[in-house]
Amino acid sequence: MEKHENSLNWFEIPATDISRAQKFYETIFGIKMDAMPEMMGMKMASFPSEMGNGKVAGAVAQSPNHKPGMDGAVVYLNANPSIDAVIGKIEQAGGKMIMPKMQISPEIGYMAFFTDSEGNRVGLHAQN
Repeated sequence: MEKHENSLNWFEIPATDISRAQKFYETIFGIKMDAMPEMMGMKMASFPSEMGNGKVAGAVAQSPNHKPGMDGAVVYLNANPSIDAVIGKIEQAGGKMIMPKMQISPEIGYMAFFTDSEGNRVGLHAQN
């Protein structure tokens, strides 16, 4: 890996109910996720992205190897243009705020943590 390359290429957020997880993320971000073809026993719904041009992409994934939880790596999802707008939808959509919005610095912006509909700890980041 070179310093001009992304350190993250793909992410998968574990789900026990792919439909519920897809609905949760579509609700809080106001997006449409695409169901991907099932492969190797995995069901996935992808976040909107343009693959292959250096941008990071990812999905929620349901399989025996995907176990939701609060431990392990933290994925920070892009909450621009307003972290407050995303935070305002989390609990109504079936998630829970576990760390309120806090400023990292004026240059870096804000972060927060929540648990999603599947019980995963997920981070948010936004400039505002």
